[in-house]
Amino acid sequence: MTGTKALHVFLALLISRAGAGGQTVSTLVARALGSTPVAEDVQDLSDRIGGRPTGSVACSRAVEWALARFRSAGLEAAAEPFSIPNLWLPGTAEARCMKPESFSIRLAAAPFSASTQGALEARLVDAADGSTEAFGKLGEGAKGAIALVHSNEMKTFDDLFAEYVRNAPLLDAAGKAGVAALLMESTRPRGLLYRHPVTLDGSPAKIPAAIVSREHAERLARLLEKGEVRLRLELSNKIGGAYESSNVVAEIPGREMPDEIVLLGAHLDSWDLGSGAEDNGVNAAMVLDVARGFRELGVRPRRTLRFVLFTGEEQGMWGSRRYVERHRAELDRHKIMITFDTGSGRTTGFFLNGRADLRDPLTKALAAVSGFGAFDHAPDGIDGTDNFDFLLSGVPNLVAIQDVTTYLPEYHAESDTFERVNSRELHINAAITSALLWSFADGAELPPRQKSREEVEQMLVRIKLDAQMKAFGQWEDFKGGRRGVF
Repeated sequence: MTGTKALHVFLALLISRAGAGGQTVSTLVARALGSTPVAEDVQDLSDRIGGRPTGSVACSRAVEWALARFRSAGLEAAAEPFSIPNLWLPGTAEARCMKPESFSIRLAAAPFSASTQGALEARLVDAADGSTEAFGKLGEGAKGAIALVHSNEMKTFDDLFAEYVRNAPLLDAAGKAGVAALLMESTRPRGLLYRHPVTLDGSPAKIPAAIVSREHAERLARLLEKGEVRLRLELSNKIGGAYESSNVVAEIPGREMPDEIVLLGAHLDSWDLGSGAEDNGVNAAMVLDVARGFRELGVRPRRTLRFVLFTGEEQGMWGSRRYVERHRAELDRHKIMITFDTGSGRTTGFFLNGRADLRDPLTKALAAVSGFGAFDHAPDGIDGTDNFDFLLSGVPNLVAIQDVTTYLPEYHAESDTFERVNSRELHINAAITSALLWSFADGAELPPRQKSREEVEQMLVRIKLDAQMKAFGQWEDFKGGRRGVF
């Protein structure tokens, strides 16, 4: 059976079993699966604007691009400005082995790293895994040296999580050891570089740090086993104080309950080595196209549909955090928040973020698109994308579980380009999302927002997200009322 015939058969089945509102769902799904500009939007954002760190000219261009796209689709859209405490943008990064051999070293500055304040020439020490114990073994020999920290190759999300979790203790141990700079071995093979933030909230680190290619790191380590190695390192980053960015917000007012809001979001910003296609241009474009589809078809559900493209996500989820703060007066009217942030892989379910009461309405909402495969929902809570401050504020929220085959290897990397996008799965994701939004915005009675900070705290402990928040340095802000809006 050809792809076109299979699609027609699927749509026929969809329409035949549709109940009230089913014809609307099938029309939205058919439109999303058809010839839409969604892939062209990803290509335009990736190729013409490219990598777009928050605070950069490219990010500002992306905001204007998104506003124009929403407006050309006939939606009202606005940029909502907000502030971020600390600016960090990449500048130049150069390194060279000076002794015992001379060769250039392939590396990239780690976001929120300090600069070297000119060229730094120093001996290299091997700090193994960068643990407190490893630095302790170096003793006085670490002072004033450039420390090489080894990493395992990343193959799973657990590996990626471990790389983030080690940040704080690594910086602390390096600072106490008195090293002049850190070279962190890339977790990706074949010379691939990526941006790995060394702090999670965008605060500036005190030590210059860079990701060095896996192959060069291992060569340096082998040379170091045989004798002294000296390096020349120069990192020049743009570092500043508070600055302004903007989220892009568009909506379709509800026809009966306009005060109740169903929000679909994705982050528009990206790091800059690649062009930010899989992380997260593809899902920013999908949000745009889903909104475009509702508008093109004249579909207006009972509740308001709000579409938000956040910036500042890579700097510590600042855009979504500021959105929650800005909209605190209407936060209890946000019936649900849904976000996508793992590339163009097929959606296989959703993280419930501790809200078991979302499972039944979610299952019912996805029944109309069950032909796209089984949807397996997880109770886990997600910390690291734009649902987080909604979760902390008691708003029911979902994060898409997607096949990460094309996403994970290119995460924050030079290779995150348009070629990696799976256009077929992108259209299917847009169809799934369109059906989900229609069900939530027009029919399903959704669980109420949790009203108290105490209830949210109990939930965080129950789903064990408190442990991750403690590792990421977020727990005390939540406990102290500095994170989460009630």
